[in-house]
Amino acid sequence: MKAALPLLLVPVLGGCAGYQFNSNLDGKAIKDYFKAGDVQLFEGDARPAGRYEVIGLVEGHACQALPQDVPVTLADARTHARRQAADQGANGLIIRQCILITEPSPGCITSAMCVGQAIRQQQE
Repeated sequence: MKAALPLLLVPVLGGCAGYQFNSNLDGKAIKDYFKAGDVQLFEGDARPAGRYEVIGLVEGHACQALPQDVPVTLADARTHARRQAADQGANGLIIRQCILITEPSPGCITSAMCVGQAIRQQQE
């Protein structure tokens, strides 16, 4: 009986060798989603240490379009601004102002917006 067990497992394990994993995830979409993590955020009194150059202004916006959607947060708007900064080649973002608008407007029940400067910090 003990000798027969390995012989029975060989076809089962052999069937796994031809298994191929397919996913609907797109590598480019994943990279785009996480690129905000490459941009260091400076907010409030926090300022970059060392030298940096201002690349341009960025704006992050988040909108709650439907009542059943999750209400937006300032973090959503900051993340969008970080993605915008990454698109400009920045590795830092100085947030100048964020606002949360809780009054409905055309297309948005609640919305959030952040404005800041995309910067490129010198690497040490």
